[in-house]
Amino acid sequence: MPATVDGPDFIALQVTDVPAAAAFFEERLGLRRAPASPPGAVVFTTSPVPFAVREPLPGVDLTGDARPGLGVALWLRTSDASALREQLVAAGTQDVGPLSDSPFGPTFSFTGPEGYRLTVHGG
Repeated sequence: MPATVDGPDFIALQVTDVPAAAAFFEERLGLRRAPASPPGAVVFTTSPVPFAVREPLPGVDLTGDARPGLGVALWLRTSDASALREQLVAAGTQDVGPLSDSPFGPTFSFTGPEGYRLTVHGG
């Protein structure tokens, strides 16, 4: 039988300012740092898939005009999408979209650190 994968096992956003991106995810979304992270990265204790922000890999240039992650959909789960949306708006988060219904519950999108477009769903 051929080898297969079970699904995503780790997600990291490459950013030019790791401390600022980590602060955004901690302060605005409530993520908690893992007890240990490799050099140049901050790993969070997310479940079921670990999430991190990290320095760009060798050969990756994030200074261009293109939006980082274009073509990748990154969805984050919350227990209360409406309340989280209100918190993000109050904190001055960029481009917070309207709350809408989806098969995954209420959703909205916003611009996170360094231009990544993120979507939140749930509750």
